[in-house]
Amino acid sequence: MNREQKAAAVAEIAEQIKESDAIFAVDYRGISVTQVAELRGKLREADATFRVVKNTLTERAADAAEAEALKELLTGPTALTFVRGDAATAAKAISTFNKETDLLAFKGGIMDGETLEVGQIQAIAKLPSRQVLYGQLVGVVAAPITGLARSLGGLLGGLAIALGQVQEKKQSGELPAGEPPAAAAEPQAPEVPAEEAAPEPEAAPEPEAAAEPQDTQDDTPSDNENDSGASA
Repeated sequence: MNREQKAAAVAEIAEQIKESDAIFAVDYRGISVTQVAELRGKLREADATFRVVKNTLTERAADAAEAEALKELLTGPTALTFVRGDAATAAKAISTFNKETDLLAFKGGIMDGETLEVGQIQAIAKLPSRQVLYGQLVGVVAAPITGLARSLGGLLGGLAIALGQVQEKKQSGELPAGEPPAAAAEPQAPEVPAEEAAPEPEAAPEPEAAAEPQDTQDDTPSDNENDSGASA
């Protein structure tokens, strides 16, 4: 590899590091070309790439991608699995291959910038795939809604049947059709207790009748009396 080729390889590995959600490092000693091709086919389902790398070039790529934790895993023959999709499916594929062939032992890894120990990667390999987890989550969320919808549907269906039976019995005469409801009586004003009733206004006093004039006898004798006295 000349200098330009090495620079291109470093840039390519650095780009893969940046784009990956997780990276698993394994010891690739003993694996054949046929086995590598078979493993790559399984990893493709998880949107993951298996690549045998040179430690010196990968260290430079890790510096460029600011992935310092990855450099600690670059000891001895190393192959990296760059995961851009389902980390659980990728870890399961490598773990299964290791159990079947006793090859590709985990050395460690990183996920979201955090270091992964071998035990943590093995735990990830035991998780359900992302698709299965999504299905379980949707099932958990949808179950109460489905039950409620079925219950409401049953209630509405039962009510419709009951109303239909009542209508049929009314038409056949088994049930009286019923009379229209009487008009509601007008509300009456509340009675006020006697002691609380407003007092009636007192009648105005009638004016006293004017005193009739009395006949007064004049002490002065009348002309007749004078005439009688004169005759005597």
